[in-house]
Amino acid sequence: METEKQDWYLEYEIHKNRPGLLGDVASILGMLSINIVTINGVESLNGTINRRRGMLVQTDDAKKIELLGSILEKVENITLRKLRQPTILDFLAVRHGRYIERDAEDKRTFRFVREEIGVLVDFMAEIFKREGHQLVGIRGMPRVGKTESTVAACVSANKRWTFISSTLLRQTVRNQLTNDEMSGNHVYLIDGIVSTMRSTEKHVMLMREIMRMPYTKVIEHPDIFIRETEYELNHFDYIIELRNDPNEEITYENVETGFSGFDMP
Repeated sequence: METEKQDWYLEYEIHKNRPGLLGDVASILGMLSINIVTINGVESLNGTINRRRGMLVQTDDAKKIELLGSILEKVENITLRKLRQPTILDFLAVRHGRYIERDAEDKRTFRFVREEIGVLVDFMAEIFKREGHQLVGIRGMPRVGKTESTVAACVSANKRWTFISSTLLRQTVRNQLTNDEMSGNHVYLIDGIVSTMRSTEKHVMLMREIMRMPYTKVIEHPDIFIRETEYELNHFDYIIELRNDPNEEITYENVETGFSGFDMP
């Protein structure tokens, strides 16, 4: 029986980019019968090339990965930075040639600006492809692209999206779901302001039922949702921040208990 091949992420930093260096690395992989799936240069967080190369490689033998690490440690002019089974961030770094900005203290928080929506959509799509419960919060000012990015990620992940509450076209407040809307093939979109401050008792009961379901939920304005419910920040698996520009402050000054014009068309 043939052993299934596994993906691994390899990243190394180049100190002296001499001719043939990439070929040397590729030759080592070839000798070990490790296949190169994707390769790309990887930018640093400030957008400057830091001479790093990222690769997705495949092999059916984890021992070959251990041997690869030992060999690359001895190759002149490079430093091995990462050699591991790939994370979502590794896949995206190779695909887009850059790292996603991540909060230094809260590793669940990821930051994007509007011009990076393509990367954001890919990031969320990878999350949505996972089975089981995923709770994602997304922060951002009105009309920055929060809902549109989430819907696009659902399309990319081949998932159906179901608005439980929203202000995308008009205010949506659902009080019940049909049977075919309750499955792991759906991503449930909840507006944290609408669901907690402009809703009915029946809607709140539905929202709580959905929160207990082992499926993916995306909550816009998670800070308001946390403020108005018993849920806490540590219940979220990911927090996404989307800004028009890196210096934009995300505030809720117009949100008052019971009513708000925030995010209304």
